[in-house]
Amino acid sequence: MKRKIFLETTPLDEAVKKWLEKVNPRPLEGETVPVAESLGRVTAEAVTAKLSSPFFHSSAMDGYAVRAIDTFGASETTPKKLRIDEQAFYVDTGDPMPEGFNAVIMIEDVNITDGSIEIITPVTPWQNVRTVGEDIVATELILPENHRIRPTDIGAMLAGGHVEVSVRRKPKVAIIPTGSEIVEPGTELKKGDIIEYNSRVMAGLVSEWGGQPIRLDIVPDNIDRLKKAILDAYEKADLIVINAGASAGSEDYTAEIISTLGEVIVHGLNIKPGKPVILGWIREKPVLGVPGYPVSAYLTFSIFAKPLIVKWQGLEIEEPERIKAKLSRQVASSLGQEEFLRMKIGKVGENFIATPLGRGAGLLMSLVRADGLLRIPAMSEGIGAGTEVNIELIRTKKEIENTIVSIGSHDNTLDILANILKKRYPKFSLSSAHVGSMGGLIALKKGEAHIAPTHLLDEETGQYNTPFIKRLLPDKKIVLLNLVHRQQGLIVPRGNPKNIKGFNDLLREDITFINRQRGAGTRLLLDKHLKELGISPSDIKGYEKEEYTHMAVASAVLTGVADTGLGILSAANALGLDFIPVAKERYDLAIPEEFIETEMIQALLKIIKEDEEFRKSVLALGGYDISDMGRVIDSF
Repeated sequence: MKRKIFLETTPLDEAVKKWLEKVNPRPLEGETVPVAESLGRVTAEAVTAKLSSPFFHSSAMDGYAVRAIDTFGASETTPKKLRIDEQAFYVDTGDPMPEGFNAVIMIEDVNITDGSIEIITPVTPWQNVRTVGEDIVATELILPENHRIRPTDIGAMLAGGHVEVSVRRKPKVAIIPTGSEIVEPGTELKKGDIIEYNSRVMAGLVSEWGGQPIRLDIVPDNIDRLKKAILDAYEKADLIVINAGASAGSEDYTAEIISTLGEVIVHGLNIKPGKPVILGWIREKPVLGVPGYPVSAYLTFSIFAKPLIVKWQGLEIEEPERIKAKLSRQVASSLGQEEFLRMKIGKVGENFIATPLGRGAGLLMSLVRADGLLRIPAMSEGIGAGTEVNIELIRTKKEIENTIVSIGSHDNTLDILANILKKRYPKFSLSSAHVGSMGGLIALKKGEAHIAPTHLLDEETGQYNTPFIKRLLPDKKIVLLNLVHRQQGLIVPRGNPKNIKGFNDLLREDITFINRQRGAGTRLLLDKHLKELGISPSDIKGYEKEEYTHMAVASAVLTGVADTGLGILSAANALGLDFIPVAKERYDLAIPEEFIETEMIQALLKIIKEDEEFRKSVLALGGYDISDMGRVIDSF
């Protein structure tokens, strides 16, 4: 079979239009299920009441059933007596009314004497009585067609005499994971193996949207086996989804197989991530080929599978919640491709602030951490910092409003702090963007963060943070609070195989360094030592290669990308690496005074100052001194 490249690069809106016109998704046929098991299903026809509720006149109170006419004239001066079991019958709430009786006197309004009840107030006909059909009248509409069933709807149907209900059949979606390199979770891994999880993510989405996922076994890169899997899926599902193999590589067969069995409607989109998408049609059923990278798979599956699943249930897609937010930093974009950018969002003061997350198509955690998506038009080369943008939310607006925005230096203790905050105060969360200490203080200056973790050492005074805050934020009232003192040093592989002892070793030809980004406190610490030793950065191999977190530096050393990098001891410990101490430094939180008294910052401070689990967890990481944790170092 001759391999083809992308057939076209279709604009997204045009591709969606072609897809929906071809598939023309209409509500699926109905099936009968027990009412008690119908939660979340969609009605296939109108549900009308078989009987009234209540279907008999019943007492609404504990008391005595009477004929209303027998009570007329009762007053405090002329009380009336009604004979029990003749003119008055005792009833509990919900009891049927005796034949010919039409009112109930509450038990607390009667005085029982000599086999009679004495009353001083008359009742009106049907007072304190639930009449037939008070709630539901026989033949009344309970639920319309194409209605998603809620818990209260189940109660109404049962009360109306139904034990079964006709609902739309769940759309069946067959998901075929492909690739010789992917393996099932729990498999003993060897180099080159990739754990297969995309199909589980897509299956979860199908269930969330009301469909029935059918996950098939992994199919290796083999034309005949993939063709057989597609034909097998055809017999089982309404929609066939093939994960990976949609590109134009030597082992990407999906488009060719679909062309052989049916037709390819679209192959290739002008979006990023998610370009290698296949929209196909085989024997009256749609086939969707999504890329292998997790972010691409998630986005394209959501765009093209969700409309079908929803419409097959007789529903319309609800518009996602959107908000206006200001970009915290400039975003560049490729001209000619519409881009979906994952965003972290928080409300600082009166403004929502949006910060871009990692852009790689393989960065699944960028979806886990994302609060929303920013769509950048194909003809845009980027968006400037401070621009107001329209963001499609993944989390709710309320959740975002209860998020503490932390922008600044990275430290592993922030992950622990975020976890304890969520554990102690579930409505609050901590969102960290790692842009370096200097970037954090600038974010405070621009009103884009609630807190800024910082560890900037001033060469002239030898002080941490205070000189920088005074220079950068002269007009802003700031409280500087210590979180930890920590060990910085050179991270090296276990056993230090190249016998690195200090900064002078960075000049060796056999040593590759991994650096932190400009503005990071760790970068300033490095430059200070290099200056004192008379070492030029240009003489260090890898000085220009930057990472944004201590864990990324440690990972680079662990995986052989670099021989060493400057970072914190806890990062080295986390990955089982060795560590050469260089300096002990103070790591503080700079907090604008205007936020100190807010409920969420007070919750955060309470944990920092008092929570024993937090303190023990920090110490367990290694390399931390918590003697000043929670102490106000300075206020400006």
